[in-house]
Amino acid sequence: MEVSTILFLTSGLFLGWALGANDAANVFGTAVGSRMIKFSTAAIVCSVFVVLGAVASGTGAAHTLGKLGAITALPGAFMAAFSAGFSVYLMTKAGIAVSTTQAIVGSIIGWNLFSGTATDSSALTKIVTTWVVCPLLAAGISMILFTAVTAFLRRSNIHLLRTDAYTRIGLLAAGAFGAYSLGANNIGNVVGVFIPSSPFTDFSFGDIFTLTSIEQLFLVGALAIAVGVITYSKRVMMTVGRGMIPLSPVGAWVAVVSHSIVLFLFASRGLESFLASHGLPTIPLVPVSSSQAVVGAVLGIALLRGGRNIRWRVVGSIVIGWGLTPVIAGIICFVGLYFLQNVFNQQVYIPVL
Repeated sequence: MEVSTILFLTSGLFLGWALGANDAANVFGTAVGSRMIKFSTAAIVCSVFVVLGAVASGTGAAHTLGKLGAITALPGAFMAAFSAGFSVYLMTKAGIAVSTTQAIVGSIIGWNLFSGTATDSSALTKIVTTWVVCPLLAAGISMILFTAVTAFLRRSNIHLLRTDAYTRIGLLAAGAFGAYSLGANNIGNVVGVFIPSSPFTDFSFGDIFTLTSIEQLFLVGALAIAVGVITYSKRVMMTVGRGMIPLSPVGAWVAVVSHSIVLFLFASRGLESFLASHGLPTIPLVPVSSSQAVVGAVLGIALLRGGRNIRWRVVGSIVIGWGLTPVIAGIICFVGLYFLQNVFNQQVYIPVL
């Protein structure tokens, strides 16, 4: 692989790092914020399972994102990923849980505008619709789960210490499932723009197994996410875990499970095939916002409890961050592409005849 190719891929690594730094909060923020799990434990579990999810189940959502804008030149993909990563980094530094999905969508639209490429309206509509459906679905699931779990605990009369131990185990298991779902659904945000111009070739380990070009992209991107989780995610975890509303350990577990179910639903090819084979409406395979899912889940629990103690100022800052992120990413991408093409003489797009 050429040095220039490695250089261009660094923006994807940066975006992966930013995603890990920001979105790990959505998996373990409630558990760490409620002091049920140590940050170091959460970071290790999250890192392992996000890699597994990305490599094993990441293809479906990633290809849908690629349809939004097929960035055929590696320098263009570099700038799209860098713009998304930088906008997420700015929000992470401010301690705001933002949507990496919205950041990369903003970058792709910025590239489309610069290159004169038409934005796939069907793919864009599908993705934007999930920005509304995702938090609502997470809120609904969390309200059902919270009602069921609290009713079960009231009737079971489990000793307080045993309940505490079960809750910690449950939070770890839910976090592992959440990290797997995050990797499966959001790896498309990290490397989706590189798929049309992937520099890797299929790599075989004898007759044991083969790593395809796309799977190698997913692996590299997932490792970058893991580094972001370990090095820079603690601050945003605290914002999600304590900032919106104080959560009980059971509430923290429900929020993580609800968030994870939503991410898994939008990344599962098996579920899509099952629904299609039975003539049922399918769930679109698109990268959805992990931040929106966990915020929806937490607010669902809060509203079920009467809406008391919701810190609307924190919620408002998160929502504002969601709105600003794609705009900032799109502007950075457009300006960056201009400099890459006119100052550094890089071909940022290849016209499709």
